[in-house]
Order: sequence, then C-alpha cells, then structure tokens
Amino acid sequence: MGDDVARDGGSGNGGSAGDGIRGTVRGSAPVPLSVLDLAGVGAGLTAGDALRNSVEIARTAEARGYHRMWVAEHHSMPGVASSSPAVILAHLAAFTRTLRLGSGGVMLPNHAPLVIAEQFGTLEALAPGRIDLGLGRAPGTDGATAAALRRTESLHEGADEFPQQLAELTRFLDDDFPEGHRYARIHAVPGPVQGSTAGGVQSAARPSIWLLGSSGFSARLAGALGLPFSFAHHFSAANTVPALALYRESFRPSAVLDRPYASIGVAALAAEDPEQARRQVMAGALGMLRLRTGRPGLIPTPEEAAAHPFSPMERDFVDSWLANIVHGDPETVRTGLDELVGRTGADELVITANAHTPAVRLRSYDLIADAYGFPKDVAAG
Repeated sequence: MGDDVARDGGSGNGGSAGDGIRGTVRGSAPVPLSVLDLAGVGAGLTAGDALRNSVEIARTAEARGYHRMWVAEHHSMPGVASSSPAVILAHLAAFTRTLRLGSGGVMLPNHAPLVIAEQFGTLEALAPGRIDLGLGRAPGTDGATAAALRRTESLHEGADEFPQQLAELTRFLDDDFPEGHRYARIHAVPGPVQGSTAGGVQSAARPSIWLLGSSGFSARLAGALGLPFSFAHHFSAANTVPALALYRESFRPSAVLDRPYASIGVAALAAEDPEQARRQVMAGALGMLRLRTGRPGLIPTPEEAAAHPFSPMERDFVDSWLANIVHGDPETVRTGLDELVGRTGADELVITANAHTPAVRLRSYDLIADAYGFPKDVAAG
C-alpha cells in the first residue's frame, strides 16, 4: 500500500464525533446498538413486503434509539431484496429524521468509484449529516453474477485493486484530485465543487467512510488509514477476534479517528416465546444452507424448516450456523449480546435479524430495546 493510498483513505472533513461514527449508549447497553437489514424475502411474500418492513424497522430503530441502520448489497439472491442500497437508503431517508443511514456495505469493486460518490453525495444532500458509506471488496454474490456486474471475468483484479479504488473514491468525495491528474477536472455532484463554485454554499459534511470485512485484509487497511471498521461476525465468527486485534494493532490516527472504532455485525432474534425465536432462526438457517449449496431461494417458512429432513452433513452446517445466532427471549438475547461485547471488545453492535416473518423481525428490535431499557420514543425528544 503506497503513501498516496494511505493519505487518500485517511483524508476527509470532520472528526469522529462530527461524522456520527461514535454512537450514544442508550439505557443499560454496554455499547451503541444499530441495525443491519437485508430486506429478506420470505416464502409467500414479495420484495415489496420486505421493503415496507424495512421502513418500519427504520422507524422503530429511530424511535427506540438505535444509532444507525445499514442495508447490504447482494445480487442474484431471491431471498434478499437489497441489491440497490442507495435506492433503499433514499427511501428510508424520507421516513426518518435523525437515524444514521448507510451501506453495510456497497461492494466497491462492483462499481465505478465516481458512481458511488455521486450516489452517496445525493444521499448526503437528502439526509445531511446522516449518511455512512460502508465499503466491502467481496462481490456480494457468486462469480458469474459478479462478472456480469463488473463486465470482466477477472474477479481477483477487482479485489486486488481495492486500495486504489478506495483512494479514488475518497478523492471524488473530497473533490481534491491534484492538479494534472486525469480526473482533476471531474467532479462528483452533489459534492464539494458546488461550494467552491461562484455563489455556491459548502455542504457541512460528506458521507463517513467505513471499511467492512470478514477477514484480515480490510481490518489491516482500515487500521492503516485510520478509518472505522465493521466486521461480519454474523457469518465469519471464527475470525472476529483475530480481525479486530489486527485492526487495532494496525491503527494509525487520522483526520477521521484519533483511536480505533470497530463494530461487528451480529445475528440476533428476540421473541416473547423462545420457541418462536428458535423456529424463525431455523428457517433462516435452512435458507442459508440452500444458498451455501448453490440453491438460493426465498427464506423458507418455519413450518418448512421444521419438516425438512436434514442429512447429517446438513445438520452439522445448521448447528454450526445457529451457534453464532443470539436468539431466545429478550433477557437471553441481552445476555448473549453483552457476552459478545465482553469477548470481542466491539465498540458497537450492528444487529441483523434473519427470519422468515417480517413482523417477527420488527418485533425483535423492539424487544431488544426493551431489554436494555431504551426510551420508548427517543426521536420525539
């Protein structure tokens, strides 16, 4: 990684507090709690149902004092409706006032950096001071779909160029390509160029950049650039502690952060009846089993999951998957989340509820907020 990459990645306008990176701890929670929504589509339901539920989750998250809500980029998966994070975030912005919104994440190698800068500059204009740009280097899909997205068969090339793509994206967001650079006269709009144009007014902020990952690569890069880091504990739990340690060891203070800030994605589902929670996460586990074995589909119903004749190999996968999902009644979930914070030292938990039934996902966030004593309507205050 060259010096120019480090300078670019760590540049920006605004420190950690101004960027809303460090959240407020509510109630008795040990760290701020946030939401990751995949707009999961269950069998018998539509993408419209899933996206309407996303709006209700955003409203609940805002009302109950969750710090942020992220949506994730996935492609060619019938059970996930979040293929276009920027479109969903614009919709969520129209229904919220204070909740931070962002991508968890946008897969940078799938897109031209200028396009992302324009999309998230537009979001920042729609919801000033509330936008996070979380970036990943994985395709968010299978190899064939990634090739269709990127118009190239060389998928490794996109991942290998991630630091350079990040540097380019950051320069578009800051509008600070050096004189003589081939992009010096190209501007991401909406963006800072409008403030430097005659009669223009400078925007107060630009989207906060996060790096996301499920291995050590992005952890090390985020640390070297002094950026906040979010680790995908919900599907790579064995790597969580080593990746966070690597991030903290690699961290160098920047204009963005003076000390490390790491969140982790956590799969968690609370229900008044622990058996209902178990049935719902089993449905999600069956859906993940099908995805991992090349048979992606809608999230099965709990009834379908209960009747599924799991082979011994499938049972091993499901048991391993469920071991990293915190589920049960609200107090059980609270205890599990607290233990996870203690074990990882995470600065923030980003909770995702992978279940078939939209109302169950929505209710889970309310119950977790209740378990921590969050106020009933933070946003109203």
